[in-house]
Amino acid sequence: MIESNKRARTGQFTPVIGHSGYLRAIGKQAASWLTTEPGFSTVAAQSRFRRRCCCSQSPVSPRLKLASDKPLSASAAKLRLLKRLRCTLRFEKKVWQLGARLVAGVDEVGRGSLFGPVVAAAVILDPAYRIRGLRDSKLLEPERREVLAERIRQHSVAWATAAVDAARIDQINIYQASRLAMREAVLRLQPGPEHLLVDALRLDCELPQQPIIHGDALSASIAAASILAKVERDRMMVDWDPVFPVYGLVSNKGYSTPRHLAALREYGPSPLHRQSFAPVWNAPVPQVVLAFMLEEGGEELESLESTQTA
Repeated sequence: MIESNKRARTGQFTPVIGHSGYLRAIGKQAASWLTTEPGFSTVAAQSRFRRRCCCSQSPVSPRLKLASDKPLSASAAKLRLLKRLRCTLRFEKKVWQLGARLVAGVDEVGRGSLFGPVVAAAVILDPAYRIRGLRDSKLLEPERREVLAERIRQHSVAWATAAVDAARIDQINIYQASRLAMREAVLRLQPGPEHLLVDALRLDCELPQQPIIHGDALSASIAAASILAKVERDRMMVDWDPVFPVYGLVSNKGYSTPRHLAALREYGPSPLHRQSFAPVWNAPVPQVVLAFMLEEGGEELESLESTQTA
């Protein structure tokens, strides 16, 4: 009690602002100290006490701020998690130690897009050359992705990309289309890989393989594949944007943004939109049919009619 009184007199106590009961208790103790301490000016001391305890604004902890904010969306929470993960070669090193030197990382991009193909890439990194800065392509700025993609092409043992278009996605679903694109990318590698590190999926091939959850944020090989696939698919979106300018493909890359959804409601889906995706087949305007598609359809119909008459 003597020690606590000493700390209180010297101003070393920290009352909790907002807890009125605690402040009232402190106020009663302070009043007794102020009236019994010789040489103190009661009015001045009480004024200093009020300024110190009630008027000062202590900085708010970031954790308290987060508690009052709105809950994070699923995508924002995932992005925060990916930023905390470290992308290294530890998975590759384990396989190298087992004797396999040609280890391919495999990843896809565009599963959630409403427009265009899903694109996959496979990359075999050179164990003797380290490419710095590899990480999940979603965490990189476009300019940085382009720089890293060029380094990957120059210094990797082998790399390949493959795509499955929207029509095929509608036929077999996006999950199977993603696996198909990844498998095709692996088959295009020259030289062929001895072991696969795959982002979360298992492929239909005989090669030894290891699915890794969040692999593009943990494995350098999968991150490299993610970067190549992202750069390739973004290039496709830039090429298609002048053909379908109303959808804003350069900015949204075919994903579900407010502008993209508004364009679907106003203009309907294009021939390259994925009809099996709800925002597309729910669009109130029918799908756009291009002139060349009508011409091809007419030629096929004429050919069929001529065959039947013959």
